[in-house]
Amino acid sequence: MTHIISIINLKGGVGKTQTSIAVSEFLATNYAKKVLIIDLDPQTNATVSLMDENLWLEHDKKGNTIFQLFSDKVYNTELFNVESSIVKNVSNIGSGIKNLDLLPSSLRLIDIQDKLPLVSNSGYFVRTPITILKEAVSSIIKNYDYVIIDCPPNLGLITLSGIFISDYYLIPTIPDILSTYGIPQILTKINAFKEDAGINIKPLGILISMFRANNRLHKSIIDSLKYRERRGDYPRIFDTYIPLSIKISEAAEFQSSVKTLGQKYGYDLYNSYNRLVEEVIKYVE
Repeated sequence: MTHIISIINLKGGVGKTQTSIAVSEFLATNYAKKVLIIDLDPQTNATVSLMDENLWLEHDKKGNTIFQLFSDKVYNTELFNVESSIVKNVSNIGSGIKNLDLLPSSLRLIDIQDKLPLVSNSGYFVRTPITILKEAVSSIIKNYDYVIIDCPPNLGLITLSGIFISDYYLIPTIPDILSTYGIPQILTKINAFKEDAGINIKPLGILISMFRANNRLHKSIIDSLKYRERRGDYPRIFDTYIPLSIKISEAAEFQSSVKTLGQKYGYDLYNSYNRLVEEVIKYVE
């Protein structure tokens, strides 16, 4: 059975992409799961952290990225092929992690976002832009145990196309005021979309990221989140917190080749991400 998880927050810089990458790498390495990362974010951070930049540029020129998929629907072309677009065995660990694949993004995705509402009125065979991603990946999804979707920091059509195929969504957040501000909007919008689209997506939980144990504000915000969890307003807060670490930025550098997950993430991050993935597996399986 394939488990599809979208990772989302309306604010950038909260660890959304790093969570997507780490969860995928740990699932594939420590738990022998076959994993596909779908990078829907035009910032392409997940893509360039997992594959060589020159190889990515080559893929982009050939139309082997998410941009081409959405561009085809806007301009009535048929250039995108999902199987040739998937990059196998990605990561900067060794020569890549077996069973970890990537459907890369493109900076050009920014240019196509505003044109997507036109798809539903174009006479093309898709009923709505929301179904574009599902139609493209439905033939290959069954090949994976997990699909992790790195969503843009918004709730636009591209994000909703990821939500549409997902079983769960996970919200990483720094425990501060600005990072948690958008959580109610995410919950409200996804619940409304769930009803309207007839899907069965569930909140996987809220993940505390970049946590500083000695920070009073962090502790206060976490107490507030847990209060809302107990009251039933918010989904569960993961027991695992991801600590703030210089290794987070270092781990995002593809050129910094390492041999193991432990070398990439360091002791604290390694243990935290491993516990997080244990929680995820326990919840969804």
